[in-house]
Amino acid sequence: MPVGFGVLGPVTAWDDAGEPVDLKGPRHRAVLARLVAARGRVVPVGQIVDDLWDDPPAGAVGAVRTFVAALRRRLEPRRPPREPARLLVTEGPGYALRADPGAVDAWRFEDTVSAVADALPRAALDRLDEALGWWRGPAYADFDQPWAHAERSRLDQIRLTAVERRAEALLALDRAADAVPDLDAHVAAYPWREDGWALLASALYRAGPQADALAVLRRARELLRDQLGLDPGPRLRRLETDLLRQAEPEPTGAARVWADTAAAYERSVVPGARARLESTVGLLRSLAVTGPGGLEAARDQREAAITAAEQLGDPEFTARVIGGYDVPAIWTRSDDPAQAARVVAAAERALAGLGPDAPEATRARLLATVAIESRGTASPGPAQSAREAEAIARRVADQALLAQALNGVYMQTFHRAGLAAERDGIGAELVALAARHGLATVEILGHLIRVQARSALADFTTADAHAEAADRLAARHESPLVGVFTGGYRAMRTAATGAYPGAEAAYRSWATRLAGCGMPGVERGLLPLALLCLRVWHDRPADFPADTDWGPYAPWTRPLVLLATGRRDEAARALRRTPAPPRDLLQEALWCLTGRAAVALEDRDAMLRARAALAPAAGELAGAGSGLLTVGPVAAHLDRLDAALEGSGDRG
Repeated sequence: MPVGFGVLGPVTAWDDAGEPVDLKGPRHRAVLARLVAARGRVVPVGQIVDDLWDDPPAGAVGAVRTFVAALRRRLEPRRPPREPARLLVTEGPGYALRADPGAVDAWRFEDTVSAVADALPRAALDRLDEALGWWRGPAYADFDQPWAHAERSRLDQIRLTAVERRAEALLALDRAADAVPDLDAHVAAYPWREDGWALLASALYRAGPQADALAVLRRARELLRDQLGLDPGPRLRRLETDLLRQAEPEPTGAARVWADTAAAYERSVVPGARARLESTVGLLRSLAVTGPGGLEAARDQREAAITAAEQLGDPEFTARVIGGYDVPAIWTRSDDPAQAARVVAAAERALAGLGPDAPEATRARLLATVAIESRGTASPGPAQSAREAEAIARRVADQALLAQALNGVYMQTFHRAGLAAERDGIGAELVALAARHGLATVEILGHLIRVQARSALADFTTADAHAEAADRLAARHESPLVGVFTGGYRAMRTAATGAYPGAEAAYRSWATRLAGCGMPGVERGLLPLALLCLRVWHDRPADFPADTDWGPYAPWTRPLVLLATGRRDEAARALRRTPAPPRDLLQEALWCLTGRAAVALEDRDAMLRARAALAPAAGELAGAGSGLLTVGPVAAHLDRLDAALEGSGDRG
């Protein structure tokens, strides 16, 4: 465990063994608390002085430096003399706390509440229950300065939001009665929060007599008027009207537009019309970026739409249905390989059936689909399809089509290791054309590709900027799945630039968001793989529980895991059976694992294979091109292989 910090109650800290850290006096704890409140930003020494003392003494600056030095000794007791501090760092005119995001309860709480806005009700309830349990009292409970008041108030508002989101999750799970007690206490303590009153009334309406719900709304109206001089807002007024009518609350705003449009569409478009099928593809394209549930539903219904289109016997129409699902793809392992193969087969049938008068753009979309869905293969066919689609898109000057074609080109730029710079160029073009033409999901894709590529090239300053840009666009355009990749990037960045214990914690914290993300091709086996890569890089034993699910990465992890348990003969046999990794974002990392096992087992043939595969990537960080994990510089692995080969008298 890394050093942990708690401010959701009295300020405290725990060492890497989970034992409380003696933070000495109140001024020491005040310095630490002030840096926690800054959430990683630098706080100038002068600001710390002003925040600690109403009337600073003459030696206040020196005292702050003394407090910081004492805190460093307590927080990093095993840091060698003269080695720079890793946690409480000096930077520019002041100090900053460089703790892992998951190591501070307030930071972790805030991130969790933000993340559950996109979670399904069951997952949201579980995470909110856990997060609300981190509170031990008022935030920064032992400080009374203005900065502490402001931060306490801000965190308390987030806590109140968490209470209300928890109630929403319970209602969505048909557990209205379970929501009532906490909501009753919530509105009693915070009567000005109309959302709390509305949730309580809704819970009572579903769980018990209608009269109880109406009584709550009357109580809300009286308290708002008598204590705050306010009339109930429109939400409470509408809810009261609905309850009196014994009806569910009516849709308003965007919900009303959706309901009216859907009703008009149902009336106007006959059930068997082709327009329905094409409209469905557009809807599935939007659904795929809404979150885990939407992505899974879109994936399932996409194949059904293709089957329905093929039954009409019109290859050009089928081509439009297949090619219209231009959802950007960033990960090189398919969520459903069997389904992807069926989509490719349908696209190839449509290509074969297109007549000479079919639009070039229609053909290009099918070619791009073949390239995207054939990800991770070594076949030259999909790569040729990608380049042909790109050429057509440039010729017809269709920017959306060019974006889809470039996505296919990206998916086919893994024919050997060491191609991060080439993919970076693709990402840069996608960002530029998407920004010019207002293609938000394409712009996000371009930024994520550049996060991956710049990480492989160890350019984390640029990668940071692209991750932040992707997050901003995702928030603006309601694309929550982007956070799976940017969150994984930040965990990987910690692994690449920080201390070992903090990196493991960062990966495990990220994995809570990875779980249930609706992307099996990303999710399965990735956390243990990331931890194994980290341990191999830092020369730590690959000791994992026997029931660890390595997912599709088992062939490349098994030799090292067997070695860690002393089963050398089994490890040697497993290494001999280990195939070449798929041509995808993780090929460099998997080759490094193979190379490490080969060195340990003195398997010269495996060493030669690994060295030949890795040589083109000598200037990259192995695995960092995934944007999610790394096993360190490829050059270091090549050096280890060279030394072992020279020792065996053969370098090949």
